[in-house]
Amino acid sequence: MSRKGENIYKRKDGRWEGRYIKARMATGRAKYGYVYAKTYAEVKQKLYSECKLYTQADLGIQTADSTLFQNIAQEWMQFIQPQIKESTNVKYHNLLKNYILPSFGNKQLSGLTHDFLKEYCTRQLLYGGVKGTGLSPKTVSDTLSLIRNILRFAENTGRTPACDGKYILIRQTAKEMRVLSRSEQDKLCQYLYSDLNVRNAGILICLFTGLRVGEICALRWEDISLSEKLIYIHRTVQRIQISGNSDKKTRIVVSKPKSSSSIRKIPLPDDLVGMILKLQSEKKGYFLTGSRQPLEPRTMQNHFKRVLERGGVPPANFHSLRHTFATRCVELGFDVKSLSEILGHANVNITLNRYVHPSMELKRENMQRISSLIAVR
Repeated sequence: MSRKGENIYKRKDGRWEGRYIKARMATGRAKYGYVYAKTYAEVKQKLYSECKLYTQADLGIQTADSTLFQNIAQEWMQFIQPQIKESTNVKYHNLLKNYILPSFGNKQLSGLTHDFLKEYCTRQLLYGGVKGTGLSPKTVSDTLSLIRNILRFAENTGRTPACDGKYILIRQTAKEMRVLSRSEQDKLCQYLYSDLNVRNAGILICLFTGLRVGEICALRWEDISLSEKLIYIHRTVQRIQISGNSDKKTRIVVSKPKSSSSIRKIPLPDDLVGMILKLQSEKKGYFLTGSRQPLEPRTMQNHFKRVLERGGVPPANFHSLRHTFATRCVELGFDVKSLSEILGHANVNITLNRYVHPSMELKRENMQRISSLIAVR
């Protein structure tokens, strides 16, 4: 039975089947319901109507008051669930369960004032989390964004909240991103080419195309066209949590990338094409494993750490390869629109603000261009 989308399968008889959690037993075990249709779109629409992924018991909801935040949150989860990825579902559920509902659950919409929301955010920044040492600004900002979505949903369905949280801002300090210097990049490449295998080739591909770790783990041999000198990116691999009382807490999921702009074609430089040609004897399944099973992103990240140690390069996380690629492209004079599409960004502002880190050498070179204006005539 092939699968397309979240909990939607194509049956051998040609019909599509959708599965949803309609109840939970006292033991916590899920009780499933099923819908059927001739097309994927029809099943997805039926799931929208029937889906009960998060029951009231699961979110701690005990009353049917439609003006309570917890009930509106449940309605919103049911509304949004067919439209989002499984990993996003897990993220939203965790934010609700761990950070939002303990404070908001029994609050009426009329009690969610600007002062209440602002005090909640301050409290989470100072004392939130399991250890009570405060949550990161990024986590609090994500939590506030989810609250705003739920309040907007309440307003759109005829229930007016006291405040929509629009004017509450969480200051975030941008982390300084690690970008490999030219000498570090040369060292890394020398080591990778001296011991060329599929995992090391995967690192080189990321360094010279800007792929994310989940995207290189999801890359299959059929996604590589050496005749066209292109790679096709339309999948990603990630590990997500499993809800319920399963013995396993997480599982590996292969799904579509984070956004439609992440589905893209990337031209390959000639040197990468030549490198991949040398590995063609392993041409089957996933690029990094040569099998039907993808490599887990964390395994690839750990391999990268070992490569840096053996190559004599200071520590860096895997995502620094993406930042390094973007920085080198700017140094070489890439136009930003092309770079943005290669990276899979929705707009060029994301590329400029997050991924472009001009080196000191490039800054010096640019500053030297005004020397003629400074010189005394």
